[in-house]
Amino acid sequence: MTTLGELKAGESARVAGFTVDDAGYRQQLLALGLTPGARVDVVRFAPLGDPMQISVRGSALFLRKADASVIRVEKL
Repeated sequence: MTTLGELKAGESARVAGFTVDDAGYRQQLLALGLTPGARVDVVRFAPLGDPMQISVRGSALFLRKADASVIRVEKL
């Protein structure tokens, strides 16, 4: 198991869960469409490496690496 923050541009994965215990924070991630089983494609990174652009459920999201590091994924 790896985290979303460890993926490179062009890689794809499925959301497996979260490593954070804060229910409110987890609810915010779920509201963005980052639900278990959702396919996530890493599109690109900002010039200094943070934030990262991902595509999930047809939407483009921009996440800081700190936020992406709490999302457990399985590489495809």
